[in-house]
Amino acid sequence: MSSHNSIILGAGCFWCVEAVFTGLKGVISAHPGYAGGTVNNPTYEAVCADKTGHAEVVELVYDPNEISLKDLLRVFFTTHDPTQLNKQGNDIGSQYRSVIFGDAEQQKLAQEVKEEISAEKIWPDPIVTRIEGPTQFWLAEEKHMDYFARNPETAYCAAVVAPKVAKARKLYRDRLK
Repeated sequence: MSSHNSIILGAGCFWCVEAVFTGLKGVISAHPGYAGGTVNNPTYEAVCADKTGHAEVVELVYDPNEISLKDLLRVFFTTHDPTQLNKQGNDIGSQYRSVIFGDAEQQKLAQEVKEEISAEKIWPDPIVTRIEGPTQFWLAEEKHMDYFARNPETAYCAAVVAPKVAKARKLYRDRLK
């Protein structure tokens, strides 16, 4: 019987993050939601208005016997731009910040992977991803679940989500389901 672990990742729009990680072997679930803010039960509208302090995130549940946290973190750091502070492309605001929420062991590993990626010079600018302790995760509204899978032809999905998914599939072909 395998055990499952979880971590919360924010890398801009949660539709992108969910779509990238859902296709990986060992990922049991990728649920979009909100974390890191000051309001209980935040709504999409309040988070997008930058009134709650939350980031759009995905709670990843994974089987460490099939995919390591280090591999998940490498996917995280290479499929979004972790050098952009409080934004991803045209999505601007602290709700789109690059952030990892985890326990002490996860934070330590995240810092190590962040340093490895920095040393590899994958990104020309310094990585600004915040690494923080555990936090409350609030599940997003139903309409955000599997958004890319249900709406691939929308302008945002075609222009923003699809290229990130294609990049992940190209870089991590050997880890796809």
